[in-house]
Amino acid sequence: MLARKQIGVIATGTPVWFLAVYLVMSSLRPEYSHLTKAISELGSLDAPNMWAWNILGYILPGLTIALLAIGLKREFSDSGRKIVVPSMALAASGLFMAMSGIFPGDFVHRTSTTMFLHTVGSLGSFVAFLVAGFWLPTFFRSRPDWHWVAWPSLVLVIGSIVTGFLRSGQSPGLGQRLGFACFFLWVGLVGFGLFRANTRANAA
Repeated sequence: MLARKQIGVIATGTPVWFLAVYLVMSSLRPEYSHLTKAISELGSLDAPNMWAWNILGYILPGLTIALLAIGLKREFSDSGRKIVVPSMALAASGLFMAMSGIFPGDFVHRTSTTMFLHTVGSLGSFVAFLVAGFWLPTFFRSRPDWHWVAWPSLVLVIGSIVTGFLRSGQSPGLGQRLGFACFFLWVGLVGFGLFRANTRANAA
């Protein structure tokens, strides 16, 4: 099992990984619009690099988020059973994200089974993230070495909700991308918090 410090490093780099994969995959499709197309369309059933995106852009980051949940559960194990639910919610968020990659979206046949399961994965990931995102700051505030993470992480969770109101009009893709930015910045921030806390613990 990876040490908490190592998990923190992986989670910290996840936003950079996702952004790099997104930029590379979208650049391979000149017709792809960042403002009007859904991110999932990079891995839709008719996409030329469907599995490359779904594996690198959804499944691997999703598993990384689930790994971060394990790290947080171990980090706050002294809280007993209280940490179980929010850490499980974060793990569920990551696994639901991976699920949305396993079942590519079918934007031509929106009532298809794979589109339904893709949507369940996407919405499930967001709802589970909200549960974890609003709950975990109570644990962050309880530790001096984690206190600085509490408010920024909460702001990013709220930001992920606010950006949902931008997913309409002529540029619906903008709101989705800002929402993803809040989500992955949260992962990177909390991952860095896990790395920092365990770096200091080892130094002490």
